[in-house]
Amino acid sequence: MSPVPAIETNQLRKVFGNNAAVKGLTLQVRQGEVFGFLGPNGAGKTTSIKMLLGLTAPTSGVAALLGKPIGDRLALARIGFLPEHFRFQEWLTADEFLLLHGQLLNMKAGDLNARLDELLERVGLADYRNKQLRTFSKGMLQRIGLAQALLNRPALVFLDEPTSGLDPVGRRLVRDIIHELRQQGTCVFLNSHLLSEIEITCDRVAFIRHGEVVRVLEMASLSAGQSKVTIRANPLSAEMLAGLCRWGQDVQANHDHVTMTIQDESALPEVTRYLVEQGADVYAISPNRLSLEEVFIETVGRDGGL
Repeated sequence: MSPVPAIETNQLRKVFGNNAAVKGLTLQVRQGEVFGFLGPNGAGKTTSIKMLLGLTAPTSGVAALLGKPIGDRLALARIGFLPEHFRFQEWLTADEFLLLHGQLLNMKAGDLNARLDELLERVGLADYRNKQLRTFSKGMLQRIGLAQALLNRPALVFLDEPTSGLDPVGRRLVRDIIHELRQQGTCVFLNSHLLSEIEITCDRVAFIRHGEVVRVLEMASLSAGQSKVTIRANPLSAEMLAGLCRWGQDVQANHDHVTMTIQDESALPEVTRYLVEQGADVYAISPNRLSLEEVFIETVGRDGGL
């Protein structure tokens, strides 16, 4: 029997007046995976997360977290959340802030104190535990926010722009913590503008546009998948260019250069033989694997900036 999905939605929809912020989100996220949630500004990412967490009610559709309907208190007790725009109690010290959130989670005093020490050390803030949050930089606030999201050892964590405001060292720390969570079997639902971080952190990503999933990509397939190939050959006729379409797509010519996207680099010897048989001299073929940014642009369009 397969495990219950960490997140499962079916045609989840949210309408504000005449505007459908989320048109119909259908998604399944496995337990224990790091899942990226990508889309252009206004794609419905934040509204989707708010619906999943019970912070706003869906207009229609259904969803479940850890096998329970959204809003279920037992499920919510096993979930952590770091919002993008947090407003922490700045008059509290780091210690007091985490103690407050632990008490809200009904954690036992002994467990809470031990967990507080562990997390402050893990996010690099042990030396600042008695400092008020008003004295913290944005990066430090981001790290204390991450600590509170992990207080209850959640089975599912929502991280909305967790590396915003962090320097490279801070981003590496967050990345390492996410890897540790995966090893512990925790599912991480990650929304980030930093595609380079998503690319090296996530197991799968979903691209959404207008509140609908347009593609789900296994990150392992990205390194073994599409390549953008540059071919330098001469002469190149319109017939040759049309013939190249059998191996790839988006074939474009510029003098003695051709670029095209192929699904599998094993096709390159066939491409070379084809051009030679057609009378072209082939000087070079240079494949380059597509990055997540290039896949993002191809999937949601060049007008959809993150």
